[in-house]
Amino acid sequence: MSKFELKMPRMGESISEATIISWLINEGDTINEGDIIVEVATDKVDNEVPAPISGTLIKTFFHSKDVVPVGEVIAILEVSEVAKSSSKDAVSSSAVETPQKNEKVSKKTKPVQQPVANTGSFSVNNTNTFFSPLIIKISKEHHISFEELARIPATGIEGRLRKSDVFNYIEDGRPYKFAQPVAQDPTAYRIPQLSFDKGKGKVIEMDRMRQMIADHMVYSKHTSPHVTAYVEADVTNLVEWRHHNKESFQNKYGEKLTFTPLFIEAVVKAIQDFPNMNASVDGRNIIVKEDINIGMATALPNGNLIVPVVKNANKKDLKQLAEEVNSLSDKARNNKLKTDDIKGGSFTISNVGTFGSLMGTPIINQPEVAILAFGIIKKRPEVITTKKGDEIAIRSMMYLSLSFDHRAVDGFLGGSFLRRVADYLEQFDTKTEF
Repeated sequence: MSKFELKMPRMGESISEATIISWLINEGDTINEGDIIVEVATDKVDNEVPAPISGTLIKTFFHSKDVVPVGEVIAILEVSEVAKSSSKDAVSSSAVETPQKNEKVSKKTKPVQQPVANTGSFSVNNTNTFFSPLIIKISKEHHISFEELARIPATGIEGRLRKSDVFNYIEDGRPYKFAQPVAQDPTAYRIPQLSFDKGKGKVIEMDRMRQMIADHMVYSKHTSPHVTAYVEADVTNLVEWRHHNKESFQNKYGEKLTFTPLFIEAVVKAIQDFPNMNASVDGRNIIVKEDINIGMATALPNGNLIVPVVKNANKKDLKQLAEEVNSLSDKARNNKLKTDDIKGGSFTISNVGTFGSLMGTPIINQPEVAILAFGIIKKRPEVITTKKGDEIAIRSMMYLSLSFDHRAVDGFLGGSFLRRVADYLEQFDTKTEF
């Protein structure tokens, strides 16, 4: 029996490599033409690679997660006798196959193609990159690459390429065969194909959570146009009140009084003043949430990050907020958070000051529209206005930084909200009872 080399196909313009996701057929298994052999992924799309012939999978050369260049042999197939005999008249049998009613091949139904012979350029016409086994079979018989298939105008449902589209294209002399690609939008930015020296050292594979965090962060930066605004707050009154009351608070309720519930109180008040900050983006719609659920970015013992959520924070007093903050923090430290504990957030805060950071530029927790970071509280001399005039005094100062999604929040709203949070912190009532 003859052997057939299965190569990594080209799945789009500028795609030079793909990653093996999983093999769906094991070595030694028999396959029929059109069966899916392997799933592969690129930075743009996931695809299934079908068997171009019937036979047996003899050997695979790559494993799951391997990155393979386009055109590289990924497997060897042994061609069955049935496949050999059918391949002799494959072109003619495909050409005479009875077309469906809406696939009649005629000059009247051919898609309109823009002439490119003079320019020698093309744009991708069919954006749906899924090609049926029949289309792949025809393209193989006529030596049409995936790259060239992407240039053929498609008339099928959801932009699918139909058999009649391919035959019409062949009949017209394959006008895009030697065309050179051009961007549909000459002003569009495309990621350059750069090769970096990543250096040598200990290689640590990301665990599943770190991979999810990485994907989430990249997605957020890619999706939302981030703008970060800063403000400085004098939190002396709040710091002194907590210092004098944290021991009695714990004695009364059995709960530690950290800064987090106090920060959440200020954020909730500001959200009630500016409800459009408590929102998410859904395509062309902005959903202003009814519930105020505050997510609090929390570091796990292994260094990863998770965001447990304080539900209905606007309906809880300081005692209840402290209880929930402490409970969620304890669950996070002991890896006991449930799915419900991290769902439903509408606004997120991050206390980067606990790591000693002066300030931060946090990344928005999608699909929310903003995230607020609290920096370290530091004592320093400040000029303050008293009844005696301007004086220098030691004050507890803190930077707040708000990253917001400029699709839904403009500078006026973001800046006003941030200033309001700072005002609530600065104007903390030192006579507050609990």
